[in-house]
Amino acid sequence: MDNINAFDMRLRRKYIVVVVFSSAFALFVIWKLYQIQTDMKDLYCAKVLIQNKELLHLSHYQLTLLEHMYKENINRSLPIIYAITPTYYRLVQKAELTRLSQVLRLVENFHWIIVEDSDTKTDLVTGLLNESHLLYTHLAAKTPPFEKLKDKDPRWKKHRGVEQRNTGLKWLRENLELNKDRGIVYFLDDDNTYSVKLFEEMRKIKKVGVWPVGLVGGFNAEAPEIDPKTGKVIGYKTGWRSDRPFAIDMAGFGINLDLILSKHDAQFSYKMAKGFQESEFLSYFITKDELEPLADNCTKVYVWHTRTETPSVKGYIPGLEV
Repeated sequence: MDNINAFDMRLRRKYIVVVVFSSAFALFVIWKLYQIQTDMKDLYCAKVLIQNKELLHLSHYQLTLLEHMYKENINRSLPIIYAITPTYYRLVQKAELTRLSQVLRLVENFHWIIVEDSDTKTDLVTGLLNESHLLYTHLAAKTPPFEKLKDKDPRWKKHRGVEQRNTGLKWLRENLELNKDRGIVYFLDDDNTYSVKLFEEMRKIKKVGVWPVGLVGGFNAEAPEIDPKTGKVIGYKTGWRSDRPFAIDMAGFGINLDLILSKHDAQFSYKMAKGFQESEFLSYFITKDELEPLADNCTKVYVWHTRTETPSVKGYIPGLEV
């Protein structure tokens, strides 16, 4: 009799466990289906809005934003690349930005933060961004007159892009949340040449990723030196001051967004020694042995320091934006 009662008790316990497990599983399935249904509704709404853009009189930028929201739902696994680009007016500005924007359109989950060296945002850059089909933030921050290069000054004489990069960093910290928004931050100059492969490499970054930069420092390229045994950065192959803590060009590194959002005091400064902006900035976040070599262990070049030649202009056609 005792054996029968014990058997019944075990049977009841198993039954209760099965019922509890089944109920929990059913609740999980219901929650998952609800989540999928919600995502599908959001995607459908975005798709309908895009398809009816003319009927709804959506502005060009509103439409671009919807398109990117739609794509972002599809590519949720990819971190967003936030690229901060200082730019200033010169004859080749529109040509440089047009060339650059055409490449950036090929990059998934990309947010362009373009900061003009100006008191206000100009019509030229506003118009170019509106036509770019990119998700962007357009800002303006003027360099103090005493920090500006004069026409005949060598490029190394003054720090360039300090005000604009800091303005971009401020925007990130005011609009994104630590541990909630996923992304990579990159300082993207408007006159360099970029391969789409570079942005694919960036998405691997956990803290700070580094790679070679072509045609810089009087060399065919500058690159981190990698220990073949450990795969860690042990030095730098550069044309100038390889003894710097981080002898890396501005185009040669990307930073995880979490680091930027957690270190609010990290910014660029006019007080830094010439050529040490990158070193001082990276020192806020990491040590040399923590750097992550990318681009096939720093053996491939995916970004080049190029510059459009300043044209010799002898006359102007009125009313034509170039």
